[in-house]
Amino acid sequence: MKMGFTGTKRGMTDKQKLVVRHLLLFNGVKEFHHGSCIGADQQAGDIATLLNIRIIIHPPLDHKYMANCSGQEVRLEKSYLVRDKDIVDESECLMATPKEFVEELRSGTWSTVRYARKQKKPIFIVWPDGNILKENQECQNLIWNV
Repeated sequence: MKMGFTGTKRGMTDKQKLVVRHLLLFNGVKEFHHGSCIGADQQAGDIATLLNIRIIIHPPLDHKYMANCSGQEVRLEKSYLVRDKDIVDESECLMATPKEFVEELRSGTWSTVRYARKQKKPIFIVWPDGNILKENQECQNLIWNV
């Protein structure tokens, strides 16, 4: 399975990191797409690396928050919103780790989630307390519970 990821530059909580690990491990993720930014992207990429998952980097044009993560493939640099759509388009489902419990309008994480909704992709929203909101659950091959 190909999984996309989006999260806050402030990083994940310990509970989010644990859930990310479980979702990657138990869903047979073979390819993990993320944006190579500081915080959650870097942390999730490190988890995927430890699990020997193939990583595809979608770097931003603006390097202000770039973490220079390593991966097996690196896509062309694009603006944040364009590369976020690429992450969704190249994935079968999306995992998001927002910093808050409510959706925000001016947030790259939430913008990516909204685009995944429009594309009708299965979405795991992993809240700061480790609980998971599951959207578009038609994909029967996914493990939704941790």
